[in-house]
Amino acid sequence: MSTREPQYDLTVALTYYTPYMSGVTHTAQTVAEGMAARGWRVAVVTSQHDPATPRRERLNGVDVHRAPVLGQITRAQISPAYPLLAGRLARRSSLLYLNLPMAEGSVVARLAGRTPVVSMLHIDLYLPPGRLNRVAVAASDVTSRSALRRSTAVLAYSDDQAHHSKFWPLMREKIYRPIPSPCLDRRGGQPRYRHGDGLHVGFLGRIVEDKGIVYLVRAFRRIADPRARLLIGGNYKTVMGGDDLAAIRAEIGADSRIQVLGELRGQEIDDFYASIDVFALPSVAESFGIVQAEAMMCGVPSVTTDLPGGRYPVLATQFGRVVPPRDPEALERAIREMADAPADWRESKAREARKLFGAERSLDAHEEVFTLVRDGATRPAP
Repeated sequence: MSTREPQYDLTVALTYYTPYMSGVTHTAQTVAEGMAARGWRVAVVTSQHDPATPRRERLNGVDVHRAPVLGQITRAQISPAYPLLAGRLARRSSLLYLNLPMAEGSVVARLAGRTPVVSMLHIDLYLPPGRLNRVAVAASDVTSRSALRRSTAVLAYSDDQAHHSKFWPLMREKIYRPIPSPCLDRRGGQPRYRHGDGLHVGFLGRIVEDKGIVYLVRAFRRIADPRARLLIGGNYKTVMGGDDLAAIRAEIGADSRIQVLGELRGQEIDDFYASIDVFALPSVAESFGIVQAEAMMCGVPSVTTDLPGGRYPVLATQFGRVVPPRDPEALERAIREMADAPADWRESKAREARKLFGAERSLDAHEEVFTLVRDGATRPAP
């Protein structure tokens, strides 16, 4: 029997993989599993951030390899084995799909050897104010620049995100494509989180400072209607870098109309979208917002903040409103306006959103770039 290790068409490198939930994880997992379903041999290399997960397993057609973790600094894992494992798998692959920002991104790109690199820049790293975080962001920027220099192609969620990135001068020298994250069609849920016929506003995402949830709570509390509800879904128990739950609960106070649901998965997410009238993404740092795009695909308008990339789903479809960050008054006005949106307009805009952000369209675009780079392209086409 041959003991030769398998060769891959694509190795996907990122720090956090399922069962962790984030936009980066969602994009990487959907691309990995989608490409595997299209016949590509796919490996994922990630950290063993949850000790209960196996070092190696096969999930939905993808070989998942996890490197042991020794500790953590802010949101970065300390895993000396990770870049070595990622480099070894990359060298056995036709392509490396590198998800940035990543503390080890520069080293992984170098250890990939002659394997061409396609980098996905998910966001210019943001961390809450603080001396240690400033150092971490500066260090991350150095590794991202180095990894981008070694990349054949660079992807971002939109031109809006890419053109406002500090890395755009490097990105535009490469094969560059704007590709929205592959979003899932979550229609068909049941409104089991709905209580009464009042306005229901929803947020879904990691319960962290970046998401600006305290400003959403302040905005909602300006709405006096006792029938109104604010549903806040998302992980706060195992979120990397620390949660913002204490500050959010302090803002909620005794307002029983506001419910913190915790982490939602699968059918629970479908039911969440079916339970709300308006989605709110009040982030202070954002590059796309998969949750808002999926809400729009279900016919729920989004109110989001005026941040490059984060505003793109609303601007591309005009299905919602864009407001300044950290502005509860503007959030409240926009939520009230979207609450009155007619059903026929919602359905028309939902069809636009599904056309723009559906998973298959994103996978088609990813596969086009992967094939182009695999076949030897080294510079942008004319």
